[in-house]
Amino acid sequence: MIEPKYKRIILKLSGEALAGDKGFGIEENTIVSIAKEIKKIQEMNVQVAVVVGGGNFWRGRSSEGMDRATSDYMGMLGTTINALGLQDALEKIGVVTRVQTAIEMRQVAEPYIRRRAIRHLEKGRVVIFAAGSGNPFFSTDTTAALRAAEIEAEVILLAKKGVDGVYDSDPCKNTNAKKFEKLKYIDILNLGLGIMDSTATSLCMDNKIPLIVFGIDNPENIAKIIYGEKIGTQVREE
Repeated sequence: MIEPKYKRIILKLSGEALAGDKGFGIEENTIVSIAKEIKKIQEMNVQVAVVVGGGNFWRGRSSEGMDRATSDYMGMLGTTINALGLQDALEKIGVVTRVQTAIEMRQVAEPYIRRRAIRHLEKGRVVIFAAGSGNPFFSTDTTAALRAAEIEAEVILLAKKGVDGVYDSDPCKNTNAKKFEKLKYIDILNLGLGIMDSTATSLCMDNKIPLIVFGIDNPENIAKIIYGEKIGTQVREE
């Protein structure tokens, strides 16, 4: 049996990844297929934590005329909807799961407590981090970097819909766009690559957290990466 390359990971799922072809809300077949892949790697004794976005319901930074902090809090509630949906899909296939939110809502989830999250992972439970970092003006990419540092994850798997890695320009608009196989975090900042915001990039760089950017249109890519296959774009400080 092939040994997994990583023992503890953060999987960052955008809201769009859960919307599937619908483009809005949660597409049931999509979330079930992602849940099955998470179960597959969890059964390989890989400790899995998930950070979910909320762009399939509300994207704070794109609102017009609304107070930005209020808009961001609305987005945090969207991430919680996604987290509960993913939890339901996982538990229906036998995966014990905990949702932890950065904003307390005890009736539906645990509050985020670092030591408790680590203990859940050690017991083989999948932990889903929702409500971002609990602070407006910070993206869920930054949350993924922050939680990865806090729980000492070995890698962040950054799942992207409609693209299979990092390119020097938008591959949907430029057929000659060049895909990067490897990058350093400073390259993302210097080249202005929009794969994640500068705060998240800097946090990963400062804490030397490897990042793999890959396409989630084929959810099986998650397990392939855990097995060590070279998929997507690897970002690390070497």
